Amino acid sequence: MRVWIAAAMATAVLALAGAAQAARPLTAKDMAMMERVASPRLSPDGHWLAFSIRSTDWAANKGVNALWVLDMTAADKTAKKLAVGDGADPHWSPDGRTLYFLSSRTKTSEIWRTSPEGGVPVQVTTSPVDITAYRVSPDGRALVFAALAYPNCKTLACSADRHKARGEDKAEGEVYDKLGVRFWDAFGDGRYSHLFSQPLNETGAASGEAAPVMGDLASDVPSRPEGDEGAFTLSPDGRTVIFAAHDPASAPGVTTKSILYAAPLDGTAPPHALSPAGLVSESDPVFSPDGGRLAFLRRASGDFGAARASVIVRDLKTGKEKALAQDYDRSPAKLAWSEDGKTLYATAEDAGAGGLIAIDTTTGAATILTRHGHVGDYDLAQGKLVISQDSLGAPADLYLLAPGGRAQLQLTHANLATLADLPMGDTYEPFTFAGWNGETVHGWVVKPYGWKPGFKYPTAFLIHGGPHGSFGDAWSYRWNPQAWAGLGYAVVMVDFHGSSGYGEAFAQSIINHWGDRPLEDLQKGWAAAQAKYPWIDGSRACALGGSYGGYMVDWIAGNWNGPWKCLVDHDGILDTRLMAYATDIPGFSEVETGFGLKDPAAVEAFNPINHLGAWSKPILVIHGGKDYRVPFDQGLGAFTAAQRKGVPSEFLYFASENHWVLKPQNSVQWYDTVGRWMARWIGDTAPVAVGK
Repeated sequence: MRVWIAAAMATAVLALAGAAQAARPLTAKDMAMMERVASPRLSPDGHWLAFSIRSTDWAANKGVNALWVLDMTAADKTAKKLAVGDGADPHWSPDGRTLYFLSSRTKTSEIWRTSPEGGVPVQVTTSPVDITAYRVSPDGRALVFAALAYPNCKTLACSADRHKARGEDKAEGEVYDKLGVRFWDAFGDGRYSHLFSQPLNETGAASGEAAPVMGDLASDVPSRPEGDEGAFTLSPDGRTVIFAAHDPASAPGVTTKSILYAAPLDGTAPPHALSPAGLVSESDPVFSPDGGRLAFLRRASGDFGAARASVIVRDLKTGKEKALAQDYDRSPAKLAWSEDGKTLYATAEDAGAGGLIAIDTTTGAATILTRHGHVGDYDLAQGKLVISQDSLGAPADLYLLAPGGRAQLQLTHANLATLADLPMGDTYEPFTFAGWNGETVHGWVVKPYGWKPGFKYPTAFLIHGGPHGSFGDAWSYRWNPQAWAGLGYAVVMVDFHGSSGYGEAFAQSIINHWGDRPLEDLQKGWAAAQAKYPWIDGSRACALGGSYGGYMVDWIAGNWNGPWKCLVDHDGILDTRLMAYATDIPGFSEVETGFGLKDPAAVEAFNPINHLGAWSKPILVIHGGKDYRVPFDQGLGAFTAAQRKGVPSEFLYFASENHWVLKPQNSVQWYDTVGRWMARWIGDTAPVAVGK
């Protein structure tokens, strides 16, 4: 099935493909070297579109960001690269004449500015610590930015000096008296991502001392590691900051509950909570254009467990609230107001796609604007709506949408020359089947490179993480099915019960049922795919998964290893008992797999370590040394168990990686190692004629 994003590229791709010598398979190196388009930002007058493109410096083993602009008023909408060196996270001044961005060309990450016409960049801030996210005030007179700081330090210089002194202290011991010892890939050191404001003078430079906005709140804004400026919003009059912060009454990692706070932008008064603590979880605040209303997301529970987010609009004068899109059983994210205040836009996962929706603020009705592919980001100004969209067949590019959501114009073609040689546009399609409880479950298949009818192909059975995640119509640089297709494998993926994008009940159905209901879906999906697609060779297949998918691989090893020639467990959970209190988010395990301190039997019900006696299939275990989400001992334990039992096994260890594999050369090594492992146990990947 050719999705519309691929169709939009068809003419240009085919023209280039005709000039190419021959199509070739996608490789891991191709993915590592692809340009990554991100952060579309329209100027307030709609004249300019700014965005960033991340390329790869292979020798330095890192990504490098560059800033691009496109004149939306020109007939020839050709983007140009600004000569500002490295640059990311663009934002506009209110008049659209100045483009701000983040750059690390100095010792610290700072805010810089330039003209969309080009020119010499000018440094705006001079901070002793890295600035990680920021906004420009609506009146253009100040900046609000995030930086790591000690809450009881009143200046950034104080935080920088204290952190330097701690590093120089020869005694390494750290005493903790509450949870938060470590999170994601770093140990707690008393610093939090805090918001600061700083005025801009007439020349556009930051002036005076940056003022702390959050007081002594022991909470990160934005949250780490993936938070961004969506965690805070500035009032149109430039006087108030509203932000979402973790509930300080709850220990980090025990709950995801967050509270909305309001504070004066100049930091002259401490923040105050807008809602009572402990009742609900609220996040992603956005002021209406006139400043009279606040839109935000609310979850009935701040606990882990895939609670649905509702869109709430609060009248800031009366306090009256209105819940929107109540009939839309999906979980919206990333809110933005239309300029007339009549519509709220949001992204939302939906049945394997990541779409854009429009919500009428009067009726509350939600309209789906995009139904295929994955919308990663978007922006709007002066009636223009630009989205960043990718699919299973192509990485992200920017598109201008027409009214109603139809693709009107592709604005960027970042990887066009590479994609012209890689025939991926119509190599994949969805399928459905009756899964656990007779309910419809969705999946995807991807054809291998060089696919021809009448042949069977060896298969990679990919299992997503989360567990409230999804393997759908989206591009990935970490688990990309097209990489296995490039190696000659068919790919099968199933969005089992627990997956996101199918409603709250579907997602929550696997709480305390990690090992039975998803496994039933995987078994039935595997059978359904083979029945529907005769080119899938079920006798030559390996099962692979990461995070929760790695847990499922360990569970499969002891409970459903019959179909597989080999297994791959990346950052997976071997022992749910240990995981519950070694992870950086113990609240997650307590909700998902049972509260081990109160009900040990619930934790043991689906614990892979209890089924080691049935392990027999070759297993490759992969783990990162800085993975504190699923700690390293889980991976080492799985490898050790396999070795002690005499099961063929290998252990791939990345000392500097966390729960993800991010460095370009490590990513390529990951795919190469997995590919060699599969070829070793499946054998020749050549297709076999049906009937042989």
